[in-house]
Amino acid sequence: MDTRVDPWKIVGAELGDVHTIRNAGAIVTDDVVRSLIASTQMLAVDRVQVVMHTDCGMLGLTQQVVEEQLGPVPYDFGGFVSLEDELLRGVERLRAEPLIDAPKGITGYVYDIDTGEFRLVVP
Repeated sequence: MDTRVDPWKIVGAELGDVHTIRNAGAIVTDDVVRSLIASTQMLAVDRVQVVMHTDCGMLGLTQQVVEEQLGPVPYDFGGFVSLEDELLRGVERLRAEPLIDAPKGITGYVYDIDTGEFRLVVP
């Protein structure tokens, strides 16, 4: 979701090469799972990469902080305290979903906003 990140450029892709699902924090939500089922089952996507980035606004954002700023909200806002832990959680959730058919694998990366490094975290 962050405008500082061009997901196609990071992976060396061109328009039409990849399906890109973006949301705040790259959190694997139910809607992400639904979209990846559609992509892998109906549109021949054979590889999934979950990509998070440094200096993410969702890092350290807790439900308590959200509600202090906005008042009560009717949903879990989904912040996290560790990029690597959240990335692992998301990849594991996708790997556990039997309807996601990604024969080339599901992996997790962190993109460094400052250096441009694209680092494999969950092989």
